[in-house]
This record gives sequence, structure tokens and C-alpha cells, in this order.
Amino acid sequence: MNNRDNGVTEGVKFVTSTVGNTVGGVTNTVGGVVGAVGRGVGETVEGATGSAGRPIARAVADVGSSLEDAAAQVAGGVKRAGEGK
Repeated sequence: MNNRDNGVTEGVKFVTSTVGNTVGGVTNTVGGVVGAVGRGVGETVEGATGSAGRPIARAVADVGSSLEDAAAQVAGGVKRAGEGK
């Protein structure tokens, strides 16, 4: 019975690891896209308005980068949870 329990446990670990890695990867991808879009919009605003729009442009870029960083942290946590760490 112990071997069977180990097999079931290993199966569950495999599934949770796969799901964790998948969800973590998707979260990382979405965060990267949001960060890139935020920086791009910020750069566009600054380019169109010059120094007058710089504070708003930087704020938009910073929000995008912050969301990207948060998504990366969530993704890492999900991956570690899937690995049982």
C-alpha cells in the first residue's frame, strides 16, 4: 500500500507542478505584456507632449513596470507552490 500511496502522491505532484508552471508562465507573459504596453504608452505620451507630459508619461510607465514586477512575483510563487516548495 505504501508504494501505491507514493505513486498517487507522485501523480498529484506532477499535475500540480504542471499546472503551477503553466499558470506561472501565463502570468509572467501577461505581466510582461502589460509592462511593455505601459512603457510604450508612457514613451508615446512623452514623445507627443514633450517635457509637459513627462510626469504623466513616467507615471504610466512606472505603473506598467510595477504590474510586471508584481506578476513576476505571483508567477514565481505559483511555480514554487506547484513544486511543493
